[in-house]
Amino acid sequence: MKKYKRLIIIILVVLIGSLLALYGRMLLNKNKYKRIKSEYVFTDVINLGCTSVKQQGASNTCWSYTGNSFLESEMIRLGREPVEISQVYTARQAYVEKAHNFVRLHGGLTMGEGGQLHDVLNVFRKYGAIPRSAYAGLRGNQTYNDFKKMTPMLNTMLKVLVKSRPLTPNWEQAYRAALDAHLGEVPEKFDFKGKTYTARTFADQVIGIDPDEYMRFASVTDQPYYKPFVLLVPDNWSFDHFYNVPMQDLTRIIDRALRLGFTVAWTTDVSEKGFSWPYGIAYVPAKPVDSMSEEEKKTMFVKPKPEKKITAEERQRAFDNWGTTDDHAMHIVGLAKDQHGKEYYLVKNSWGKANEFKGYMYVTKEYVNFKTITLLLHKDALDATLASKLKSQ
Repeated sequence: MKKYKRLIIIILVVLIGSLLALYGRMLLNKNKYKRIKSEYVFTDVINLGCTSVKQQGASNTCWSYTGNSFLESEMIRLGREPVEISQVYTARQAYVEKAHNFVRLHGGLTMGEGGQLHDVLNVFRKYGAIPRSAYAGLRGNQTYNDFKKMTPMLNTMLKVLVKSRPLTPNWEQAYRAALDAHLGEVPEKFDFKGKTYTARTFADQVIGIDPDEYMRFASVTDQPYYKPFVLLVPDNWSFDHFYNVPMQDLTRIIDRALRLGFTVAWTTDVSEKGFSWPYGIAYVPAKPVDSMSEEEKKTMFVKPKPEKKITAEERQRAFDNWGTTDDHAMHIVGLAKDQHGKEYYLVKNSWGKANEFKGYMYVTKEYVNFKTITLLLHKDALDATLASKLKSQ
């Protein structure tokens, strides 16, 4: 009996020791990754109307969240009461359109969850829109969207399909049924504030925007300026056109829009070392991050730092060598100044509110010059000179 008691005591000592060691490592890691308190002080210059920050969950649908946030702000600008538009409805209809292109190109198209901002307008034009209250795309006990199982399954369906000859005639029905299984069936009609709507009538009567009144811009040096061109990035699966403008026009377009009360939808690269979601800051460090000391890296986002001036050639080089990639969309809703008077764009993200500024980012103009992929905004936000150049082409 004593032998067994001794063995039990030894086991308990080992277990307690292991738990204490684990707790110690947890504390060490917590301290290791604890953020230094931010010293940024921002003052609003322009802060336009927008709806609340959303969480896109485990879905690469930032383009839909941003595009619909932009439309919600357009409702505010037009004097309408904003309503949260179903981001998942927009996404699933775009996935059907993308599937058609995949089949027509015999599988020669990158399939995934990504998209561009114009996809929101294209879906709005063809299918309409639905309030999130009528279609959230959540099943069972889900509280946020999770496409990790759905996307590989849909892609496998399409890859098998394009290998078959002749093409299965009812493939789209099967594809939509698979979407239904993961996201739920789309209601043909739904009630909203005491009235019954379809996706078409809701888009026309409640949201009330004209998708043909919005313009898209990009900036590359290998295409003529002020003319439309097809931007070759994977998420432009619909091969839509963008007006090409010089790099310096990007911030001019945004600044004028904000001054006139128009928000701007923005796609960009957020894989940069000068982008910090936890701190809510994005800038272009004057000193290369790889040359910084560990202390400099730790304090990169604590307070305003010097920035590198970007040229159009550097911007194009980063785009061509995949240093700049089309990986995120956000909504520019304002302008602010830091404690030294430097201007930043106030940007609404769709990753929830778990950062320094409760879901918003402060982004420098140099970062926008360097890392912008595309802009989307209302045509009335353009100045007369730029509008004239575009019309003359």
